[in-house]
Amino acid sequence: QVQLVESGGGSVQPGGSLRLSCAASGFSFRSYVMRWYRQAPGKERELVARITSTGVATYYADSVKGRFTISRDNGKNTVFLQMNSLKPEDTAVYYCRGGDDYWGQGAQVTVSS
Repeated sequence: QVQLVESGGGSVQPGGSLRLSCAASGFSFRSYVMRWYRQAPGKERELVARITSTGVATYYADSVKGRFTISRDNGKNTVFLQMNSLKPEDTAVYYCRGGDDYWGQGAQVTVSS
């Protein structure tokens, strides 16, 4: 059974940091491109960051470039999203995605003073 389980969400003040984790099981994690998406209320789901199977190459949306870092540990079947200098507009449910097939259940991130 495929599972992607996000953790690390929460509430933080503007300028703060959070680290999301996504633990994968049930598929060949080390062979998959992994992505983080987010969806804010009333908005479409958008791609935030992507990392190749080996972790060599990454991509970031312009809105998070320089503030967010995606990484992975293939030995632990886990992908991470380090989020620094958070802004209120980063408030959203964050989802991890395995390849084109698998989605996590989402983790709420709220940035508010």
